[in-house]
Amino acid sequence: MKGGGVLLILALLAAAAIAGADQLIKHWVMANMTLGEDREFLRIGSVDLFHLHYIENKGAIFSSFSGQRVLLLTVTTIGILLMLYLLIARSKGKPLLRICLTMILGGAVGNFIDRAFHGGSVVDYLDVQLFDFAVFNFADCFVTVGTVLLFLYILFFMDRQKPEAKDDSGSDA
Repeated sequence: MKGGGVLLILALLAAAAIAGADQLIKHWVMANMTLGEDREFLRIGSVDLFHLHYIENKGAIFSSFSGQRVLLLTVTTIGILLMLYLLIARSKGKPLLRICLTMILGGAVGNFIDRAFHGGSVVDYLDVQLFDFAVFNFADCFVTVGTVLLFLYILFFMDRQKPEAKDDSGSDA
């Protein structure tokens, strides 16, 4: 198997590991906390940074499209298929693109599993205490960071080709 194939397999395994870790954390939250429960999680000195706050989100980001399970499953399926296509067909020789797509794919699969097999809800549990923000989960972190990196890749690295130098040695003089 050529190097590109090995890297593709590693990317797919990494995406599966992200989704698997996400599911393990969510399983722990559901097994050890009651819905709505809030626990201090990360404090540095007197600064309260994060709580674990178990909620179930029937929507997408910031509870948008709440209760639209079929729509959310459809959009997520299309997104997963698109990430797979780009990872397989377009990321060879582009390590930053491969990392971005792997992160987004892993997070999307983690949340898709929840939505498909947890009654349409996604388990969220990370609650930032420094400022008012939505409760989110491990998979959301990967989708968000992967998407930001993808935009940076598109803006600064995608298809940057050096202009071909003109060959004036054979010109008529």
